[in-house]
Amino acid sequence: MPESWIVVAVAAVLGFFVGSINPATIIARTRHADLRQGSGNPGATNVGRVLGLRWGVVVGLLDVLKGLLPTLLALLLFDRFTAYVVGLATVLGHVLSPFLRGRGGKGVATSLGAVLAVFPWFGLGMLAFFGLMLWRTRWVAGSSLAAAALLGLYAGFAPLPDPVAAGRLWGITIALVVIVRHHENIRSWVQRRLA
Repeated sequence: MPESWIVVAVAAVLGFFVGSINPATIIARTRHADLRQGSGNPGATNVGRVLGLRWGVVVGLLDVLKGLLPTLLALLLFDRFTAYVVGLATVLGHVLSPFLRGRGGKGVATSLGAVLAVFPWFGLGMLAFFGLMLWRTRWVAGSSLAAAALLGLYAGFAPLPDPVAAGRLWGITIALVVIVRHHENIRSWVQRRLA
């Protein structure tokens, strides 16, 4: 457990702030684009639809970095528990951005960044799994959901560094956040299957 809960709280607030900065919206404004086109989501996938693949990749990388860097910094400066808290805060900041009136992205890239900070080898494996699923299905949302499910399974059953309980809760929570944020994609997929 952390030596100072004040440090954890301050780090969490800073992580939430960093996470709430939305590169998709910033880049869209500088390019005079409207992200209400496409899916309407302020994330990398929709930027790719509206502005082209290159800008989608740029936004995706920036979203990964805003999950990776604060979480890694917390891990190096403090402890693993604080890193878990900061990682979750960056993801929540992304999906509930106060700058967007609580309407943020779906948290996939930011979650990947946080995972890469605390579970680097698994994070790389999760990225490869996402890439494989995307190659097979050509469906970004489905590939994101599959990667989130893989994270949940890893957190639930794999041997983790101490504090183990915090790591399990963290990984499962991150996975659930991503899955819940894709509820519309899940509903659309179910409706197509039942049609």
